[in-house]
Amino acid sequence: MNIVIKMVDVSKKYNYGVTDYSTISSDFQSWWARKRGKPDPNIKIDNKGRGKSGSFYALHNVKLEVDKGEALGIIGVNGSGKSTMLKLLSRITAPSKGDIYIKGRIASMLEVGTGFHPELTGLENIYLNGSILGMRRDEINKKLDSIIRFSEIEEFIDTPVKRYSSGMYVKLAFSVASHLDSDILILDEVLAVGDTGFQDKCIHKMNDIVRNEERTILVVSHNMTSIRQMCTRCIVLDRGQIVFNGDVESAIVCYLNSSSAS
Repeated sequence: MNIVIKMVDVSKKYNYGVTDYSTISSDFQSWWARKRGKPDPNIKIDNKGRGKSGSFYALHNVKLEVDKGEALGIIGVNGSGKSTMLKLLSRITAPSKGDIYIKGRIASMLEVGTGFHPELTGLENIYLNGSILGMRRDEINKKLDSIIRFSEIEEFIDTPVKRYSSGMYVKLAFSVASHLDSDILILDEVLAVGDTGFQDKCIHKMNDIVRNEERTILVVSHNMTSIRQMCTRCIVLDRGQIVFNGDVESAIVCYLNSSSAS
């Protein structure tokens, strides 16, 4: 009854290279060029066979269960499938095979500025982000002062976010995601952009979320110190498969061994 995320034989398959596609306008351009004996403006540049052809699995037959109130670390070398897993769980993309069951509302930060509109101010983006997460205006109003104070960018809150630095983006985005009433919070390496003081502040906030609010957190990071401080369990991904699932220290040893071997 405590399971909030369940992945059953989940795979995500991608093709190498560029996927063929066309539009009515591009088809007309190609036809008109051929009609006049001109080169096709939409023809692909020949890469002379340098790249691979076919397909590959970013994730392959993954099975995973996450309980309510867990802080799960997801680690692995670049290209092991970490970000793909988070995109599937955030419903940004769909699995090629398998089933994903999620219980509750998800807030995700998969890259700096996710869910923000650059032309809107920081304040307006708080309401926009909250609405996307399914919050009512009165719910956002109750936490507005706390969100702004935690973000440490009060003096810029009425400035369009397109003028924000990457660090300011992260501060506001994390503050919104952590204060609104999502059941599951997903973070993909975004805290690495913030300064050391704010990173420590975020880690304390996440520990408080897990202990006192029994919300679930999934964290992708290459910073093993952060993983140790935040996570209660950890999985290691390698070539799209879970090769370890258990305590944090053993997971880190497994990850470091796979990193040195690759």
